[in-house]
Formats: sequence, structure tokens, C-alpha cells
Amino acid sequence: MTARHLADGAWAERHACRYLERQGLELVESNYSTRAGEIDLIMRDDAMLVFVEVRLRRSVEFGHPAESIDHGKRRRVRRAAEHYLTVRRGRDLPPCRFDVVTIVGDRHRQTTEWFPDAFN
Repeated sequence: MTARHLADGAWAERHACRYLERQGLELVESNYSTRAGEIDLIMRDDAMLVFVEVRLRRSVEFGHPAESIDHGKRRRVRRAAEHYLTVRRGRDLPPCRFDVVTIVGDRHRQTTEWFPDAFN
């Protein structure tokens, strides 16, 4: 990956986090990574633990960013979430869901969409 790609990804995750915080969610952890996969954001929505996948695209020329989350990506995120729950939460398992935040555009002009419970 290029340095610009990494910087854009980091910006998108910060932007998504701020967007969700304005919606009332609270950040628990970011960039949780295991061999199984990575979770961009882990947030709390009241008693619900929310695992968030963030997708950034400059345009929808090649499809909406949510369309890029295929079965394999969902599986990796779920496995990383299982790891997080086992390691960080032990027997204290809260209700959980998987959300997606998509961003189309760039730092100066973008459209942000939130898809709660997107994996179901």
C-alpha cells in the first residue's frame, strides 16, 4: 500500500469514528488486529458492542463502497470479533452487531453513510 492510501484510510477511520460519536456511539477501541482479521472500530451503542467496518472510495464509478464487503471480508471481521470477545471480554459477553460506515469522496467533500447491523 502507498503512504497516501494508508493516510487516507486512517483519515476515513477517524472521520467515521467522529460521525458515529455524533450519533451517540462511544469509541471502545480502534484498529483491533489479529491473525484472523482486523476491526476498524469497536464502539458501544448503549449496552450493544458494535464492530465497525469503514470503507472509503473516491467515487462510485466502480460501485458503492459497501459492495466491496464480500463474504470473505465478513468472515474475517467476524473471526476478529470472536477473538476480541474471547480475549478482552471473557465470559462477559454483551449483545453485538456489525455495522458499516461508507465514505465516498475525499477529506474536503464526502458523503458518509452508516449501515447498522449490516452483516444480517
